Amino acid sequence: MTQATAARVDARPPSRILALAEPGRAMGELASFYALRPFMSLLPRGDGHGVLVLPGFMASDYSTGPLRRLLCDLGYDCAGWNLGRNIKVDQARIEAMLGCVDEVYERTGRPISIVGWSLGGVFARELAKLAPEKVRQVISLGSPISDDRNHTNARRLFEYLNGKEPEVMKGENFQKLAEAPPVPTTSILTRTDGVVHWRGSVQEGDREDCENIEVLASHCGLGVNPAAVYAIADRLAQKEGGWKPFNAPLWARIVFPQRSLH
Repeated sequence: MTQATAARVDARPPSRILALAEPGRAMGELASFYALRPFMSLLPRGDGHGVLVLPGFMASDYSTGPLRRLLCDLGYDCAGWNLGRNIKVDQARIEAMLGCVDEVYERTGRPISIVGWSLGGVFARELAKLAPEKVRQVISLGSPISDDRNHTNARRLFEYLNGKEPEVMKGENFQKLAEAPPVPTTSILTRTDGVVHWRGSVQEGDREDCENIEVLASHCGLGVNPAAVYAIADRLAQKEGGWKPFNAPLWARIVFPQRSLH
């Protein structure tokens, strides 16, 4: 049985225990983020390129504020999407997000990185497929990048708001979510995700510029989880055209499990 087949057979949402634990765990991660915030100035510095950060399903730029402010402090030209809550998936929203990519790309004059949390990561990957010449790399956080929505507890709500076949899927886009965009792509995931089953966030295939990074985190805390933030800073700090797979330093490997994701 291949890894892709195993993922389809295993398509199921996380346990209810993990789902119910999400709020408390996320609050703990937020507290850890602010406790360690003074030391985060020691994270790898950026080269000033643009970074667009997309929020998760039902969330807004408010949720990505702590991460964006940190990335600005590290030297990036970081922006939110300024499109309100991430609820409706339609062609107008896709065009608006492409406008966000264009705005940051034109302002900085070079390809940008896109960081997407949960559904925002799905959008980040699709935007990179639509405008690969404007995107330097994509980083997704706990994103349901499988083509099977049964990996997420949010499936029913998503389909209630967008239908089983959202407008954007009636064209040629959003038909192969599991297929990575043609740029370096990192999926940061956690086995204790209470919203998206970790198997639904695993990138398949053997491309050298596509990787999975496992951290110890909740779904709702991924954007402020110190380990995830470290990985994001490390990925963004790479020189353009010099992408290499993530290699956690020895002192940090306790928070980066080196387990097989098969």
